[in-house]
Amino acid sequence: MRIDKFLWCVRYYKTRSIATEACKKGHVKINADNIKPSKLVFSGEKIQVRRNQINYEFLIIDIPKNRVGAKLVDLYIKDITDKSQFEKLDLLKYSKDYYRKKGTGRPTKKDRRDIDEYYEED
Repeated sequence: MRIDKFLWCVRYYKTRSIATEACKKGHVKINADNIKPSKLVFSGEKIQVRRNQINYEFLIIDIPKNRVGAKLVDLYIKDITDKSQFEKLDLLKYSKDYYRKKGTGRPTKKDRRDIDEYYEED
């Protein structure tokens, strides 16, 4: 089965065209090699997918005949993602929540106090 179709079948991507784009951009690797969307996959191969700044790793157990239900996904892939990747995601969430995007307005009262304290320390 093609890698883009496989990722769609095991519900990793919502559409097959999104899976194809991810392969073209180099976000999907098989055994640490960049691949094309038409690459055939077989049981026992290790897939790395970069999504939301995390490198997910899967081991292919079996190839489905068509798109499977969410409850049956575990029959076809095994998640072997390192736990440190999920810790990195938590750090990203906290860092995004703390800072505002550039140009979203004036500093808040708290921001102003923090700026004043920074200048007073010097």
